Amino acid sequence: MPAKPPSFTNIALVGGGDYCIEILEKTSTEYMKEMKGLKARFKAVVDSDLDSPGIVLGRKFGLLTFDNHLELYNPIYDINLIIILTPDRDVLADILKSKPPHIRVLSYEAFELFWMAIRLEERKLRERNEEMETILDGIQDFILVITPEKEIVDVNASFLKQMNYLREDVAGHKCYEVFQRATRKSSNCHMVCPLEKVVQNKKPHQAVLTRLNHKGEIQYGELTIFPIWERDGKISKFIEISRDVTERKREEEEITRRLEMMVEQRTQQLKETHDKLLHQDKMASLGKLSASVVHEINNPIAGILNLTMLIKRIIREDSIGQKQIEQITQFLDLMETETRRISRIVSNLLVFSRQTKLELKDVNINRLIEKTLLLNSNLLKINGVKIHEKLSPDLPEIVGSEDQLQQVFMNLLSNAAEALAATQGGVLRLETSYSEADRKIKVRFKDSGAGIPKANFSKLFEPFFTTKKKGKGVGLGLSVAYGIIKEHGGSVYVNSKEGKGTTFEISLPLKPSSDTLGSKGDING
Repeated sequence: MPAKPPSFTNIALVGGGDYCIEILEKTSTEYMKEMKGLKARFKAVVDSDLDSPGIVLGRKFGLLTFDNHLELYNPIYDINLIIILTPDRDVLADILKSKPPHIRVLSYEAFELFWMAIRLEERKLRERNEEMETILDGIQDFILVITPEKEIVDVNASFLKQMNYLREDVAGHKCYEVFQRATRKSSNCHMVCPLEKVVQNKKPHQAVLTRLNHKGEIQYGELTIFPIWERDGKISKFIEISRDVTERKREEEEITRRLEMMVEQRTQQLKETHDKLLHQDKMASLGKLSASVVHEINNPIAGILNLTMLIKRIIREDSIGQKQIEQITQFLDLMETETRRISRIVSNLLVFSRQTKLELKDVNINRLIEKTLLLNSNLLKINGVKIHEKLSPDLPEIVGSEDQLQQVFMNLLSNAAEALAATQGGVLRLETSYSEADRKIKVRFKDSGAGIPKANFSKLFEPFFTTKKKGKGVGLGLSVAYGIIKEHGGSVYVNSKEGKGTTFEISLPLKPSSDTLGSKGDING
């Protein structure tokens, strides 16, 4: 039955010269640490001179040392391979003649052949490493090699120079220690570690980190971390390539500061320009309002004055008969109409300027409509307007301003009367209703007049907009009505078609609320 192969190969070196020292130094350093899974080790050194360099170094490393190769044959040492490091051929011949069968031998010539080949490859590798180091040191970007345990194993010259570190200050230290050592303050990598991001995402990661240099000054680094993978899928090292972007950051911050200052200055200029334009607009509106009011009030006053003078002349020159009485009555009706128009203009202006105080109390909408009709009965009669009422008898009272709501009804009523007067009279339907579901009262003014052109729909509630002839209105009636309804938390709905009349529908809550404010009037064609 063949002998079972050993689980570990124990090697003995015969010859304590330069080759012995070279082999022991190479295999006792980082080289052997990288040779994971290697099932071989050096166990003994043999040389006739026990003070030879190889014997001394072997003893230092804890190896067995002998002055005679025959000692290697003792089974307790379990030597499996002898490497001859001396050119003395007698030593080779003696070992081949005396060794047990299970011990193999590598001759000096064979060893030297392999070792010279290794030296050649090592020299090539060293030259390539020197070339790479020269290239890496010439790169201005920072290059660091970091282990998965966050230990820095190598850096390029640019990093050492710009961060003012010595290599021993960096190599062998944790990366977070290096970047906080000077002032004991950490960089922002402790919040989002880029190395952990690489492990988490299993791909390269980019980030901008703040770091402190040896002076304690903040440095901005734009870095990319590349993982180096082992065959088993684990990360063996991280390559960090970073660039100092501190100057760029400072320039960006300065540009941002200047832009913010320019925006602030421009905003101030725009505000000043806006204030000037607003003031000019206010003055222009005031001039327009003043001219309109003077014109609108002056016309009825002139009419009243002329009618007053006519009445006085009739009384002075003629005897008062039935004909004169009828003429005076007609003049008085006209004077009443013009006086009411002046009153309506003044009331609209007062409400529009918001000088009146909103006094809330319980208001009966049906009674308020009847009162408004009574006050305008003569106006309706003169314009040939017939009233059809359909007022809900169980209408609840609302909380509001009776005076201002009456102003709304007066404006809508007079608008309807003037619209119907243009068609030689017509019908104005007044309706009220109450919705229990949304607890709102609805008031409708529906006339059979000429209707409103579509082009005017979007302007109905704008101040100073009017389609009436000069001397017939300032254009504040609907604007004032809309403002009052909005203050009561209500809304205005307009439906009109040319040639088929117009309907204004007002919706009012039982009680105004700050949470239920009316929106802009709805308009349908």
